[in-house]
Amino acid sequence: MNGSIQAPVAKKIPHELKAHNQVRIDNYFWLNDREDKEVLAYLEAEKAYYQASTAHTKDLQERLFSEMKNRIKEDDSSVPYFYNGYYYITRFEQGKDYPIHSRKKGNLEAEEEIMFDCNVMAAPYAYFHLRGITVSEDNQWVAYGVDTVSRREYTLHVKNLLTGEVLDVAITNTTGASTWASDNKTLFYSRKDAVTLRSDKIYKHVIGTPMTADVLVYHETDDTFDTFIYKEKSRKFLVIGSESTLTSEYQILEANNPQGEFRIFQKRERGVEYGISHYDNRFYILTNKDDADNFKLMSCPETQTATEHWTELIPHREDVLLEGVDIFKDYLVISERSNGLPHIKIQPWKEGEQAYYLPFESETYNAQAQINADFETEKFRFVYQSLNTPSSVIDFNMRTQEKEILKEQEVLGDFDKHNYVEERIWATAKDGVKIPISMVYKKGMERNGNNPFLLYAYGSYGITMEPYFSTTRLSLLDRGFVYAIAHVRGGEDMGRDWYEDGKLLVKKNTFTDFIACSAHVIEQGYTSKEYLFAEGGSAGGLLMGVIANERPDLYQGIIAQVPFVDVVTTMLDDSIPLTTGEYDEWGNPNEKEYYEYMLSYSPYDNVKAQDYPHMYISTGLHDSQVQYWEPAKWVAKLRDTKTNDNQLYFDINMDTGHGGASGRFESLKEVAKEFAFMFDLVGIKQ
Repeated sequence: MNGSIQAPVAKKIPHELKAHNQVRIDNYFWLNDREDKEVLAYLEAEKAYYQASTAHTKDLQERLFSEMKNRIKEDDSSVPYFYNGYYYITRFEQGKDYPIHSRKKGNLEAEEEIMFDCNVMAAPYAYFHLRGITVSEDNQWVAYGVDTVSRREYTLHVKNLLTGEVLDVAITNTTGASTWASDNKTLFYSRKDAVTLRSDKIYKHVIGTPMTADVLVYHETDDTFDTFIYKEKSRKFLVIGSESTLTSEYQILEANNPQGEFRIFQKRERGVEYGISHYDNRFYILTNKDDADNFKLMSCPETQTATEHWTELIPHREDVLLEGVDIFKDYLVISERSNGLPHIKIQPWKEGEQAYYLPFESETYNAQAQINADFETEKFRFVYQSLNTPSSVIDFNMRTQEKEILKEQEVLGDFDKHNYVEERIWATAKDGVKIPISMVYKKGMERNGNNPFLLYAYGSYGITMEPYFSTTRLSLLDRGFVYAIAHVRGGEDMGRDWYEDGKLLVKKNTFTDFIACSAHVIEQGYTSKEYLFAEGGSAGGLLMGVIANERPDLYQGIIAQVPFVDVVTTMLDDSIPLTTGEYDEWGNPNEKEYYEYMLSYSPYDNVKAQDYPHMYISTGLHDSQVQYWEPAKWVAKLRDTKTNDNQLYFDINMDTGHGGASGRFESLKEVAKEFAFMFDLVGIKQ
């Protein structure tokens, strides 16, 4: 790095933040205004500093980008799925960044109907994302949401698939999701609060009427809940869902009666979560009712849905997490998780026929149900992959138990999965709990402490970090890196208790677990402090902030993407998108106990005068989930406080939000920057 390049220095304007008779001074609170020219100038200065300081890695970044792009089959397409008379396909064309969504009537030899060419639609914008494609039952109308800012605020449109005409309907501030009633003219959709971006209202729009005539169907007034709407796979019911972190509630209405009134399925009860699926005049309910932490499956008649009518089908088990069900005409498919790995069970409805599990033999892998839209079929579609095995889409015949690999992700070049070894090891946490680590490396790796090592984790919201395959990761492995995922508490990797043990007033388990995993891979000779890198994004970026403060000596470098680091200030501001819905995850800092606990680990509040590892921190100006000012303030404070000259880069994309760049190749440039940051530090030149 060129020592003559001066890092920007953010000015200090002390701002008092008062809560619970305590005063915190935030010198960089002024950065909270994205409209302020001085703020924008500072962000541009940080961006320029990053670019100037890493100019010597530009060729390496470009080589990595080309290398990663060249592994991707550009003219690729999804496995078609059949629904309501049509095969639906998503495909990419050579050299183009965005998908083309199409369909074929009746069979795959039929003429292709292009529904959306996102390359054409995206042309005028720096960012583009289309979601929520939903087709009416008569196959004439399609509704879809478009976001051109990257704040996850979608404008809903309707297109006539027979004429190609896009109607003069542009419903702003939606989630992008919608569903059609069976009359093929009534469209139900969810809208967001303009300030908090919470999905709080369900409306209905009738084709041919002005948007001003749209009717408010439901308003979720509890600001800790989001609401959404969908149609059951059986197509008999429309369902409005309301969910918070710990509680759920559903309302149902016959899909052929869109003018009717929705009725409560089972009213909300704090701490009780449930989800519903309809089949053959009954509902099937996945729930944690009666302290079933790992969930159980229950059933009730479609006309009697309150809990007193629920009967148990699959009981709660202490060692098996029930993750989901897929309902078919002749089979029930149950997705479970035990010992940190997914399992899929096939249960015939017919009495006397035996249930069985799909066989999986790897040490660490991921198997998930895919789109199973066809109710009548005897084929269950799932995706299988592991850290060294590309993703495969598989149709499994539940009657004959034969499987057909429809597609294996194609990796261009000389890739051979047998050149890479995957393994699962266990670290011991501070309190004695065993934490699994999934890892992959090039065959022949020696445990001599000299291997560069990237350890990734997330650890929040009960989200499980699956050991998935990545073509971009090969650029690490082929250069001698070990890549690993630490399955820390706060996720649901080892069952529901794993989540409960890493949130609220035991959130620190997430951080100490990661530190224990870091120390373990060093002790076992996989790497050393000089070669260990840590990476996490969003809530995983919070984890990065904590470990940087707590154990900076363990890491050569840290990558924090869109990091949630100003925990206390954000959680005290209920005007910020998503805040109120997060109280069940982090706690409500308006209560002193939670305030003090959060304050004890919040990365921004705990920056101290000490040496820090090299750090690469990235964000997007329009991020709606973690506002850009959190990492901006954190970087400013780190620059002012840290006691060494290690690299500290703040790479802000002025055009994007939480998910980064929208094109499939543009996002590779962001990965190339992260890899180049690490390679530069361990002396890998190409």
